[in-house]
Amino acid sequence: QVQLVESGGGWVQAGGSLRLSCAASGSIFRIFLMGWYRQAPGKQRELVATIISDGTTNYADSVKGRFTISRDNAKNMMYLQMNSLKPEDTAVYYCRINLNWGQGTQVTVSS
Repeated sequence: QVQLVESGGGWVQAGGSLRLSCAASGSIFRIFLMGWYRQAPGKQRELVATIISDGTTNYADSVKGRFTISRDNAKNMMYLQMNSLKPEDTAVYYCRINLNWGQGTQVTVSS
């Protein structure tokens, strides 16, 4: 069983930065997909960024140029560097590895 724990969320003013971390533990035999998703109040969960086994990344149009996804395989960690944050980035952010999800971390951006 795989456990994912996010951290690094919080409150920030518009234009600020946050770095989210996702710590993975348990049995991960093969990783097909790693990614960050978010869900704002009253909205569906949406993809923010993904990174696959060869390092290829993919970003939602709304975060391109502002967010960067990365991973450290040796530490079983995944990160999301978020710069130039906007109020519309306010959401609960979830990390995902294959079909496993973390519990989420709240990000609040004030204008």
